[in-house]
Amino acid sequence: MQDCLALRHAVFVGEQNVEPTVELDGLDAECRHFALKDDGRIIATCRVRRLGSAAKIERMVVARDSRRQGIGLELMKYVLHDIMHTGDFQLLKLSAQSDAVPFYERLNFQKRGPEYIEAGMPHYEMIREL
Repeated sequence: MQDCLALRHAVFVGEQNVEPTVELDGLDAECRHFALKDDGRIIATCRVRRLGSAAKIERMVVARDSRRQGIGLELMKYVLHDIMHTGDFQLLKLSAQSDAVPFYERLNFQKRGPEYIEAGMPHYEMIREL
């Protein structure tokens, strides 16, 4: 999990200027973590946290040099398949940075509610019913 945290830190703190205390929110121990590797190096990661009958996908990142190659899509397809086949969830949730909304819409997520600020950046809550 340390490699996942290092990639998250590089992207969220290093690239997007998120406060380290916001990125490390103390919830990692209660989450399931997913990662994609290339030659032993983690190039994408996210975590999934149970919220009652919902699964919340969080902290989705792709390494800078691996973006725009479909890596994020592959990770999300795997995560969605896993969630649908291993849990008793009725709803998927995530908090998408506003510029990532079209990416999640391609995966059948829908915006719910107005744009809001999280970690200093505009976001939308997005859901997908199962």
